[in-house]
Amino acid sequence: MKKALIFTGGWDGHEPRLVSKRFKRLLEGEGAEVDIFDGLECLDNLEELSKYDLIVPCCTMSSITKERVNNVSYAVSRGTGLAGCHGGMCDAFRESTMWQFICGGQWVSHPGGDGVNYTVNIRHGSSPIVEGLEDFEVCSEHYYLHIDPAVEVLASTRFPSVTYYHSANKPVDMPVIWTKYWGLGRVFYNSLGHHDDVFDKSPTAEVLMLRGMMWAIGGKEYAKEHSLSPEKYDSEKKMF
Repeated sequence: MKKALIFTGGWDGHEPRLVSKRFKRLLEGEGAEVDIFDGLECLDNLEELSKYDLIVPCCTMSSITKERVNNVSYAVSRGTGLAGCHGGMCDAFRESTMWQFICGGQWVSHPGGDGVNYTVNIRHGSSPIVEGLEDFEVCSEHYYLHIDPAVEVLASTRFPSVTYYHSANKPVDMPVIWTKYWGLGRVFYNSLGHHDDVFDKSPTAEVLMLRGMMWAIGGKEYAKEHSLSPEKYDSEKKMF
């Protein structure tokens, strides 16, 4: 049985505890064993952390110590998956550039605030995670992010949708869903999820979240089946 860790906390406005309960229910529906911890103390013990197949951060607009980021980094590099949404992952720890490096991006703005209507465009053929899904509409905050160019974009949205200072630039396709790797670990991110009910109003967003978590949770098993070694990604000089 796969084991997943969800850690929650931070600003209540992003409803991290409601989102955590939703993700727990989704993962348990796929047969996973799920532990939810309130706060970051669960990241202190690297040995225990490394026993999980998946880590789901739902701790929004908070702060994290270098030691805890290092523990997550090491566990993920050994095959533990990392998957999350909006504020719980890419607006979790704004001051930690290493966290942003692991995740593949960072929230920077939502021009127009809440209640913006926009389309999420699926990039067909980019991954089994989006197979059979169609473009869908969202009414929520519209997220502008700074992105790691190494990510594999599975869905995007068009900017600008409202007039703001960035409108002086050319239109751009902003990633919404992506995957990347951190050593042997699989990383999945879904920028949707300002409030828990986004997943009810736009059900495809929940489908993507579940598929992404189940993809990320399989990293250890894949590495074992293919005799992949994590040591090839180790560095003699730690850069964080």
